Amino acid sequence: MLAVSQLRSSYGRIEVLHGIDLEVNSGETVVVIGANGAGKTTLLHCLAGVQPIQDGNIIFRGENLNNVPAYRRVHRGLALSPEGRQIFTSLTVEENLRLGAYHYTDDRVEKDMEDAYNMFPILREKRNDRAGGLSGGQQQMLAIARALLSRPACLLLDEPSMGLAPILVEQIFDVVKSLKSLDVTVLLVEQNAYGALKIADRAYVMEAGHITMQGEAQALIEDPRVRSAYLGL
Repeated sequence: MLAVSQLRSSYGRIEVLHGIDLEVNSGETVVVIGANGAGKTTLLHCLAGVQPIQDGNIIFRGENLNNVPAYRRVHRGLALSPEGRQIFTSLTVEENLRLGAYHYTDDRVEKDMEDAYNMFPILREKRNDRAGGLSGGQQQMLAIARALLSRPACLLLDEPSMGLAPILVEQIFDVVKSLKSLDVTVLLVEQNAYGALKIADRAYVMEAGHITMQGEAQALIEDPRVRSAYLGL
């Protein structure tokens, strides 16, 4: 579904991604783990079209996206749930969700809204509340649900567990795991390496803008280098 080859990106004169190669197959949950500053978020921003690339190619469902603007990538089925949630705090929960479906006008939108509320019942309860008044975990649920309202074939999910209590982290990972049953392919960037690897099919390890390891998620959990550097084992 998604193929990235020799992707390079810079902030000014500082190159952050140094020739990234990565693939995500249809129906997979793939995780990218790595320390702060490894370039994980920059990678997702490049894929979403909000960070320029200097070299390489992004192929999504057979189409080269290099010159496709961000909003058209959403139309193509590639949606980003960003780090830090970035919800519209002055709007209600329901208004935030409907913005996720802004380019649809068909009758299915109401069903999509209902599906989102069924996935996150607390959002139904708070549908008329200002999003800025939600807890951190509820805001993360809203950010994921908003992205799903765009009907993505592939969801780019950036640090969904960041800043959440352990019980909420488990809930968020359960939701990510359930997306497979909805035929949503997931590329997940996550610092909670162990939790992410447990729900992933495959994984990449990113260090200083390079992919340094890749393989089946379970194999990486058992790899001594990953256990020492990222799992605290």
